[in-house]
Amino acid sequence: MIGIFRTNIATQHDKKRVIGEIEANFNVMACSIDIEDCDRVLRIVGQQVVEDAIMSFVKRLGYHCDLLD
Repeated sequence: MIGIFRTNIATQHDKKRVIGEIEANFNVMACSIDIEDCDRVLRIVGQQVVEDAIMSFVKRLGYHCDLLD
């Protein structure tokens, strides 16, 4: 399953922090953030991606996170 989200994660430091936190707290196979894209796309691959849980978690870290249509 793949989850694709729009964020406001803009720096390399923030990118590393968020990916590290997601990998530590969720069972994911892959996680990436494209800070060059205008939507700052967060892409998560896992057996089960609970979109609401991911969005809430990223928001608790202090970033905007919505599903990308």
